[in-house]
Amino acid sequence: MAATTLVIETELGNLEIELDEERAPKSVKNCLAYVDSKHYDGTLFHRVIPGFMAQGGGYDVSFDKRAVREPVENEADRTRKNTRGTVAMARTSDPHSATAQFFINVADNAFLDHTAKSAGGWGYAVFGEVTSGMEVADKMVAVATGSQGPFTKDAPLKAVVITSVRRK
Repeated sequence: MAATTLVIETELGNLEIELDEERAPKSVKNCLAYVDSKHYDGTLFHRVIPGFMAQGGGYDVSFDKRAVREPVENEADRTRKNTRGTVAMARTSDPHSATAQFFINVADNAFLDHTAKSAGGWGYAVFGEVTSGMEVADKMVAVATGSQGPFTKDAPLKAVVITSVRRK
């Protein structure tokens, strides 16, 4: 079975992400439901931090939150490590709260890996990997940031818009 690849088109360039359906089936199914409904089209990479990650998928260009589906169960106990180029589910402090938002690791972030089935140990489920366009993620985290919309810091001062996300 061939892996599913997504194309994320942004104003800074395109990224291709190969989804890991074997290790993160629930996260991949969740992501594809958002892709197929065009949820990500016109959303922002709203949080970018050099040496860490670029996060997007939840806010439109006016910083209004997009409606989301029910949260997906955290699969970090069986997924890959949060290394440079991997794509993981963003969530709140509740380990099982991930919905539409995701992030691209621009560095090895071992502190985000699963260590235990406890509040502090669940980690963040990796459900894909950038296979082309990692330089675009590097451009994202290099933009000037500050306070925008509901965010007091780390928001790009010039919007990094996701034009579309589609299956390749």
